[in-house]
Amino acid sequence: MSLTATTRSTTNRYLRDNFAPVREELTATDLTVTGDLPDHLDGRYLRIGPNPLGDPGDQHHWFLGEGMVHGVRLRDGEAQWYRNRWVRSADVATALDEPVRGRPGGSDFAANTNVLEHAGRTLALVEGGSPPYELTHDLDTVGPCDFGGTLPSLPGRPGYSAHPHEDPVTGELHAVSYSWMRGNRVDYSVLDTSGRIRRSVEIQVHGSPMMHDFALTERHVVILDLPVTFDVGMATADVPRPVRPVVRGVLNRIIGRNPVSERLIAQVARGGGGSPSLPYRWNPDYPARIGVLPRDADGEAIRWFEIDPCFVFHTLNAYDDGEQVVVDVIRHPRMFATVLNGPDEGAATMARFTLDLASGTAREVGLDQRSQEFPRHDERLTGRRHRYGYAVGFEAGTLGDTVLRHDLDAGTTQVRRLGAGAEASEFCFVPRPGGTAEDDGVLLGYVHRRAEGLSDLRVLDAATLEDVAAVHLPGRVPAGFHGNWSPTRP
Repeated sequence: MSLTATTRSTTNRYLRDNFAPVREELTATDLTVTGDLPDHLDGRYLRIGPNPLGDPGDQHHWFLGEGMVHGVRLRDGEAQWYRNRWVRSADVATALDEPVRGRPGGSDFAANTNVLEHAGRTLALVEGGSPPYELTHDLDTVGPCDFGGTLPSLPGRPGYSAHPHEDPVTGELHAVSYSWMRGNRVDYSVLDTSGRIRRSVEIQVHGSPMMHDFALTERHVVILDLPVTFDVGMATADVPRPVRPVVRGVLNRIIGRNPVSERLIAQVARGGGGSPSLPYRWNPDYPARIGVLPRDADGEAIRWFEIDPCFVFHTLNAYDDGEQVVVDVIRHPRMFATVLNGPDEGAATMARFTLDLASGTAREVGLDQRSQEFPRHDERLTGRRHRYGYAVGFEAGTLGDTVLRHDLDAGTTQVRRLGAGAEASEFCFVPRPGGTAEDDGVLLGYVHRRAEGLSDLRVLDAATLEDVAAVHLPGRVPAGFHGNWSPTRP
């Protein structure tokens, strides 16, 4: 499937260069490989990101493009295929003159933030109230997924998270989900290995924050209640001027306090085609805090720890250390304060928060001052003490050619430059079968080659960051969000 796009200049950085959307869905087989792919790589590397279907205009926010998933199938030392496909939400299917898949229910969006496999389903995920979408093995859209009827999909419900974390012992998927329609409540849920939500706990937060990620330990859930919050003015910019004060007045009395009624949601939606900008903004009056909730407790048992104002999109990992909870994060000094169409408010650095359950205090220390994002670790250690972490370096607010390997025990960082003109994306760790060392495996990630306008799937040795192999793709994989290795199941 290909679309003809109107070519025009734009001042929006998130519509130019490698942020620009691709307009064609490709299928390519028997891909060219440089180097030697490890034989144990039997599965699919999947990654997703925003890829606007039409022309979203110069005010477009990077986070709001319709999702497109990119995948490479590896087996027996070969790269068997590459595919890229838009996620067919109802609007995308209609725009492509295709039948609508399934019944999305309340909020509906072409999921664009994460893609993973759980309980035999390939899931495209997004946050903020929209449902996950299930995909086939070949990345075609099955339809919205409600986890066997256990995920509420009515307006005003939280949808699901874009950033669940799997417990490596139980195989269950833990998530914290938010939506502006939920007022000052977020939901912690546990998705069991059969693909059904077996536990859901409501947690009260201070207002209506954006909550992209959280952290999991063996005993606790770690909640990030930080000062990027729903902005009524931005959300109602398209509401007709005569009724705008009334709608804003009603929303200001509700948002961050109570769930929003279906009638009011519909009223706001009828006001216009929706704001072209994400309706979340830096709120200097909102307290920054981290919550710690025992995994088997009710929401009232959460304990809050105040921290200095900042914003966190991504945690690296967390673990229990006696009466302390240790959380490693990528810390932004603020977010969406002056730049409103993407994350660019100063260097994002790696930091550690230590939350003392005995004293009720929080301590923050910097771990690495290089600008970076998309932290990953050996997920066999999710919720357990970790030594190594990986991230991608940023330059002037955009992805550079640097991959970072942090040794948190030694306090050192190894830096790998991928070469002039290369743009790295998130790399995920894949362990070597039978290997027990935390860095015994490879890193997988897409890298864009600016000069050729093409991308590769790069394979790096996780211990040395040296090249192992590169799969050369027939097209470009735009700058995007999260990816995961999906191994072939026996």
